[in-house]
Amino acid sequence: MKKLLFGILITLIVSCNKSKHVNYTLFTGTIKNANSKSLTIKNSSNEIVREIKVSENGTFSDTIFNTNGYYKFSDGKESSSMFLKDGYDLRLNMDAKEFDESIIYNGKGSDVNNFIAQKFLIKEKTGTTPELYSLNEEAYLAKMDEQKNTLEKSLANLPPDFVEQEKANIKYEYIDHVIKYQPAHGYFTKNKNFKVSESFPNVLKGLDLNNEEHYKLFNTYKGIVGYNFSTSAREKSEKENISFETAALQLIKESKSKVISNNLLANLSRQVSVSNPNAEELYNGIIELSTDETLKEQLTKQFNKIQKLTKGKISPIFVDYENNTGGATSLTDLKGKYVYIDIWATWCQPCKAEIPFLKEVEKKYHDKNIEFVSISIDTEKDHDAWKQMIRDKQLTGVQLMADNNWNSKFITEYGVQGIPHFILIDPSGKIVSSYAPRPSDKKLIELFDELKI
Repeated sequence: MKKLLFGILITLIVSCNKSKHVNYTLFTGTIKNANSKSLTIKNSSNEIVREIKVSENGTFSDTIFNTNGYYKFSDGKESSSMFLKDGYDLRLNMDAKEFDESIIYNGKGSDVNNFIAQKFLIKEKTGTTPELYSLNEEAYLAKMDEQKNTLEKSLANLPPDFVEQEKANIKYEYIDHVIKYQPAHGYFTKNKNFKVSESFPNVLKGLDLNNEEHYKLFNTYKGIVGYNFSTSAREKSEKENISFETAALQLIKESKSKVISNNLLANLSRQVSVSNPNAEELYNGIIELSTDETLKEQLTKQFNKIQKLTKGKISPIFVDYENNTGGATSLTDLKGKYVYIDIWATWCQPCKAEIPFLKEVEKKYHDKNIEFVSISIDTEKDHDAWKQMIRDKQLTGVQLMADNNWNSKFITEYGVQGIPHFILIDPSGKIVSSYAPRPSDKKLIELFDELKI
């Protein structure tokens, strides 16, 4: 009787253990010649879900919760795709000096992830991006079809649920590559007027662009939806002679998926900036259509900042910025003149490309009522490099260094997110343009002429 009860108890325990859902992936491994002391795990939305410490001898071990889909791990220099699923016990062995070629997985889930590692190498053998897109239509399509068929055949003997997802992923990667052929071929062959033939496959025809599940799961599908949306908005804008923003908002109103439309609106929100003359229209449209309260709150803060930077508003000021010639300079010291400000850094190649044009403009207006001011946002460690570049490039105008690089109050108040960034302020200290034309743009001289500088 005791044996019988003991047997029943063991059966119940085993049954309970089998029915219990494991909500994590175990991820362990050894990295030879590790590039960093940690691995970053990102999901398909490019969000960091885990930072895993790598020991001095290259070993690591951690748990990643609620996994079911495509991920990437990165060592700070290179990255590789993965597929994680709750219950996987995945062990990675690799040599960071031969990153992709050395990846080997063991343990539960290794079959799937070894396929993904090989998938990258198969794509690599197909050819580089410039090589592929430089091929003529027939050769290009043959290469892409061959790659797609090879990848699908490589799925043999893998778990059916993964095979189903990965076939969809391979299809989307194929579509994504093909829809970019026309602009990419024109770019790499330096034939700006290139158009594909009428027989070139329309890979978007019949494709469901409202699949929320695939939008969340496949990054490439998300990219296809975004590409189609942008293309459609541009075409609608040109055809109906309306702004891109109006066209984009109208298309989003027709969307059948709130998940997708919210994401598209989040992407559009980046264009609510001082450089966009249609920023207010776009802001109002996003506030009306989005159900993402966090986005709307952040966007409202951004829009309110922009409102303070419109033409005629009092400009934010900088105080006591280091002057290359000695001492310090504040914006108020320059009152009574127009002030054309160039925000730049010694490491910024586009900034340096503007230097010859800026020097020409300065020379043309050297005796006019305008001061040319260049503000470096280099960090303190690059202070000497800033001084040296002023000498090497024989920079003219007023050369200043911001007091806290990107985080300087003047820089943040102007919402500067990229450089070079140019600003024009009038003699009374009011904003003429918080996103003025570059020196290389003929519109700058037109603006100066309009102001009778």
